[in-house]
Amino acid sequence: MSGPSSAARDLRDYALIGDCETAALVGRDGAIDWLCWPRFDSEACFARLLGDERHGCWSLRPAEGFAHVRRRYLDGSLILETVFETASGAVAVTDFMPVRGAASDLVRIVEGRAGRVPMEMRLDLRFDYGRCRPWIQSATPNSLRAVAGPHAAELTADAELRPAEGGATARFAIAEGERRAFVLTYSPSHERARRPIDPHAALSATLDWWRDWISRCDYSGPYAEDVRRSLVVLKGLTYRPTGGMVAAPTTSLPEHPGGERNWDYRYCWLRDATFTLLTFMESGLFEEARAWRDWLVRAVAGEPGAVQPVYGVAGEQRLIEWIEPGLPGFNGAQPVRIGNAAFRQSQLDVFGEVLDALHQARRHGQAPQDPSWPLQRAFIDHLVERWREPDAGIWEVRGPPQHFTHSKVMAWVAFDVGVQAVEQQGLRGDAELWRTCREEVRQAILRDGLDPERGGFTRAFGSAEVDASLLLLPQVGFVAPDDPRMLATVEAIEQDLSWNGLIRRYDTATNDDGLPPGEGAFLACSFWLVDAYTMQGRREEAEALFERLLSFTNDVGLLPEEVDPRTGAFLGNFPQGLSHLSLVDAAYNLSRTRGPAEERRTRD
Repeated sequence: MSGPSSAARDLRDYALIGDCETAALVGRDGAIDWLCWPRFDSEACFARLLGDERHGCWSLRPAEGFAHVRRRYLDGSLILETVFETASGAVAVTDFMPVRGAASDLVRIVEGRAGRVPMEMRLDLRFDYGRCRPWIQSATPNSLRAVAGPHAAELTADAELRPAEGGATARFAIAEGERRAFVLTYSPSHERARRPIDPHAALSATLDWWRDWISRCDYSGPYAEDVRRSLVVLKGLTYRPTGGMVAAPTTSLPEHPGGERNWDYRYCWLRDATFTLLTFMESGLFEEARAWRDWLVRAVAGEPGAVQPVYGVAGEQRLIEWIEPGLPGFNGAQPVRIGNAAFRQSQLDVFGEVLDALHQARRHGQAPQDPSWPLQRAFIDHLVERWREPDAGIWEVRGPPQHFTHSKVMAWVAFDVGVQAVEQQGLRGDAELWRTCREEVRQAILRDGLDPERGGFTRAFGSAEVDASLLLLPQVGFVAPDDPRMLATVEAIEQDLSWNGLIRRYDTATNDDGLPPGEGAFLACSFWLVDAYTMQGRREEAEALFERLLSFTNDVGLLPEEVDPRTGAFLGNFPQGLSHLSLVDAAYNLSRTRGPAEERRTRD
């Protein structure tokens, strides 16, 4: 099972653990292959996911190999239990990160379940994405401290440690009923070593914390287990100090095997704003909704012309993109990108996303006397001058700017919510001007964004192609779900973008986005098709597609960004927040007469 380091990896084999400030990926083989410390977007200290053992990992597994593995999360938490069955017996490894207190801890508890199983542990710390092997500053038989520049990590263990280059090894046997624990603690290197936590007390406290958190979810429909698992993942992707949610905890996992569409998703995208707010509010998680709203307002504060599509977890603006030459990439996919140049792009749709999110927050009582309204009003006035410009669109294409239909629709949304804020919520603004602009945008879309032959909306003005973002037009209230133009749009998407019944974002083979063609089916877009079917009354088709999408979750309920519909292989960054957001929304839309799609469409 362990195999050579050069063997191809499968993203399905990974599970997520985290402390709501960073996250790690744990493989079925007992290796933690990815961890960035101390934040989601920090340098990785375990980067084997994008290389091999030389780039850092933490392995804890039976020394004799194992015949069978089963995994689960404990009681609606992010505490992972992996049970290995061997010729000598069975052993469980429980991996988790306590919700952060004074420091960030990574805990691994080994428990004998049957027989007596020889175990081996190997810690290879490699900071700066595998570049930096730390110096073992001090060591005792059961602890060590490793230092590398600004970083330090302390390992304490219920086993004798043998210091190795940049880490340690241990060999021990675990009998039925016995438990041994390993705790790895991060701290800035200029601070004193932390007092080690009690791993067993931390396990109990962490389980209680997650139980209490998920108990606030009020979903009671037929997909409760999938909805709750997705909400736990979304909470795990949220940076607790600020409320910002990263798109995924990873970078450069390819959208096409061996391809170049490899992006850093450890940041917060404005395009997810309304999805996130409605999902949390619909689930009764109002504290998370308020935290995300407050992050959003802080991130975009400033000149409207400086608003960007993506920010750091605390609202950082400069996400300089560079290529890490020392990492071979996931199964050899190059390049490995750190940072994301999309922060420099012009995406007009983000104005509509931000304004609609804050509008929905006001509608649900999150900010009835919205102190950020002057900033929002400035955004709308700025859009009065800019909505006619081309942009990079929701998918951040790196080719020439275009007049994307979805971007124009979101400009329409911005003017629409501005008018509604004045007329229905009593806020100050030039409703007459915004109403005029709203109608001008609408007429431009109906003039230039429709295909005269097929009768549906097109990806961009003057194009005959479609784009999966057009599935969102009924949700934002631009067109009725059963409008003939929308029916024709859905049909065109089914014909042009369907791949074995799942939906691609757009046709990469015919669009100039500056990269070679090729990517999988985008799971969020496939969930949007579920929503479109639901809103059009095509319930059987909606339920069938939703059930099929659920079948793509791995054994612990996680979804990637994309899948290969032929093989089920996971593609793109993992786990993907937008996939889980879209799963929750689709479940609500199927389960309720007025789900998030209807809530967003009906603005009064």
